[in-house]
Amino acid sequence: MESSEGLEKMAKNLDMVPIEVSILTADHDIKGVVYVSKYTNTNRELTDLLNDKERRFLAVTNAEIYPRNAGQSPRKYNFLEIHMDYVLMVHPSTQAVFKDSGKTQEDIARFRDLRIKLNQTKPF
Repeated sequence: MESSEGLEKMAKNLDMVPIEVSILTADHDIKGVVYVSKYTNTNRELTDLLNDKERRFLAVTNAEIYPRNAGQSPRKYNFLEIHMDYVLMVHPSTQAVFKDSGKTQEDIARFRDLRIKLNQTKPF
């Protein structure tokens, strides 16, 4: 039988959605995956994660660290924690890595159609 702490941890993990991100610090560019609540408004996922006053570190999985010194090769880590004071910018590399939702697929299709139409319009 599992402890109540183990069950709470498992339930919390089920409430999280992975997002591929690029993180900019003063010395490094970092690519990886962060986890956000699947109950947050889609446009606010990263904002809510970064503005959490209780969070001192940003957990990143499948991390690749690219030093600004181009002569060095990237380092790879399965798990990395970055102190929030050193994060200058975070942006999604792609949309959500996984969201089990038909509405998400419809939104992606509408966005692609809109992009095609915009690319066909002539500039002013």
